[in-house]
Amino acid sequence: MARRVVDTVIERSEADAEPEIEITPEMRAAAAAFGRIGGKIGGPRRAEKLSARRRSEIAKKAASARWSRDQE
Repeated sequence: MARRVVDTVIERSEADAEPEIEITPEMRAAAAAFGRIGGKIGGPRRAEKLSARRRSEIAKKAASARWSRDQE
């Protein structure tokens, strides 16, 4: 009985599933462009909201990560 219920749920979920969409190079380029737009807006806005001390902490952590990666 339980197995039949599980099979029915699986069948229905597969029937309701959306077909796979083929991702084209044009779609990838559009996504990259939207990402750049968001980054250009979001980065400066985030920096405005952070205190100078917090920006400094973030920069030190990033620099430390970069230098430790080069050492390996």
